[in-house]
Amino acid sequence: MRVKQSLIAALAVVLLGLSGAVAAKDFRYATTGDILGLDPHANNEGPTNTMKSNLYGRLVHRLPDLKLVPDLATNWERLNPTTWRFTLRQGVTFHNGDAFSADDVVYSFKRQTQPSSEMSFALSSVADLKKIDSHTVEIVTKGPDPTLLLNMPNFYIVSMKYMEANKAFEVVRGAGKTNFANLHANGTGPFKLVEWVQDNRVVLAPFDKYWDRNNLKSNVTKAIFRPIPNDATRVAALLSGEIDLMYPVPLQDIPRLKNEASVEVLQGPELRTIFLGMDQWREESLDMPGSGKNPFKDVRVRKAFAHAIDTQAIQRVVMRGASTPTGQMIAPGINGFQPDLNTPYALNPEMSKKLLAEAGYPTGFPVTLDCPNDRYVNDEAICTAVVPMLERIGIKVRLNAQTKSLHFNKIGKAQKNNTNFYMLGWTPGSYDAYNVLQNIMSMDGDGQGTWNSGHYSNPRVEELTDEIATEVDENKRDAMIREAFKIHQDEVGHIPLHQQALAWGISKKTVAKVWQRPFNDVDLRTVIMK
Repeated sequence: MRVKQSLIAALAVVLLGLSGAVAAKDFRYATTGDILGLDPHANNEGPTNTMKSNLYGRLVHRLPDLKLVPDLATNWERLNPTTWRFTLRQGVTFHNGDAFSADDVVYSFKRQTQPSSEMSFALSSVADLKKIDSHTVEIVTKGPDPTLLLNMPNFYIVSMKYMEANKAFEVVRGAGKTNFANLHANGTGPFKLVEWVQDNRVVLAPFDKYWDRNNLKSNVTKAIFRPIPNDATRVAALLSGEIDLMYPVPLQDIPRLKNEASVEVLQGPELRTIFLGMDQWREESLDMPGSGKNPFKDVRVRKAFAHAIDTQAIQRVVMRGASTPTGQMIAPGINGFQPDLNTPYALNPEMSKKLLAEAGYPTGFPVTLDCPNDRYVNDEAICTAVVPMLERIGIKVRLNAQTKSLHFNKIGKAQKNNTNFYMLGWTPGSYDAYNVLQNIMSMDGDGQGTWNSGHYSNPRVEELTDEIATEVDENKRDAMIREAFKIHQDEVGHIPLHQQALAWGISKKTVAKVWQRPFNDVDLRTVIMK
């Protein structure tokens, strides 16, 4: 199954005066927030996953153009509809010198499939992973799995010997945890950890025994990642030469930076959908103690919210045109996208008021909107704009905007989905619709509902999700995806807002080449310094 060619064609490679031999150099880059931790099996979050991929090997690696290529597996074959054999690369060592073997793959499977692992979704279809010999494993799936290979870049391999020596088998859920596995890293990736000072910097250095060292194009001698939440500070750091690359560029600063001779602004599409979710499982709203009521369990209330939010105004004013309003939970370019279902909910505040009255809330009710302020493009500003839109129909909104580590802990399983109304963004890690059905739109299966913080669940959608997971006929599978998305849309399971656009700022003085990826992060393998 392939990602649509239109997306691949939109990917951009930046060539900034590269000629002849280049000297190795430190690379300093920044985004809005810190990583959530170093445990490869703990947190499923974009910048965190990117840092993992610099440090840890996977059986299969995904290139910036989304092509799948061998990593710790040299080749693979399907023996029958439910059995895959992977031949493992020989002569590979971990950063601490441990030799890589099939035992590490089996151990990593057992570790990543713990209930506390947010990465368990990638292996939810796997019934067993068996060692055949020291460099051969077989993966047996519960049924035919059309997305198994697409999920392999999300399967991170750790050293069994190292983890056991440090009593680190258990995966501890939540951002910023101080257990051993979250503070230390020992992978087979092209870079090794030098230090992580939380909320200050992550420093990586090339791994001189990396198995593909001779073919690694990057000449980075040291990579320094810095979280810089403040937009103005991040821009100033780029202009002053303090950093070599920043993302995202604040929308209001794009025209200014385009006029800077020393800066290249790189823009492109992103596959992330930003949406709002609602608590649909508690009998009583967290914001209405003693009432015995949860308004969001009523579809009329969810529809009222959907028709009160002006996605066009958010695009025009908050996002300055750098977003695409959407009616779906996936972006164009994701397998299973349904163009004719991509119409956002129509703005109709009068209908919203009528729906609230019919549901028994003619004067509205109170609700807290949980929002990050350092994760997505203009995330807090979007939530701030949503507040008066809902107040216009009588909803009394309290905005709770905070750093992403606190936000994700609050709305996630670490704090038992402690939210009534929240913002989240999602890029399907497999680039297939099943991923969002599995993680966001269902609850009742292995690895399902990891970030379904509002516990949306419909019996037919649950049934379809299970069928989609094993259907190999593309036409039948697409029809199932369409049916599930239509039910979810009609029930307002979530309120999709838009896909945000990418905007990176790059120093022409120091950066020779970098590849902007549609998942909005920096793969150090693609960075070449002048």
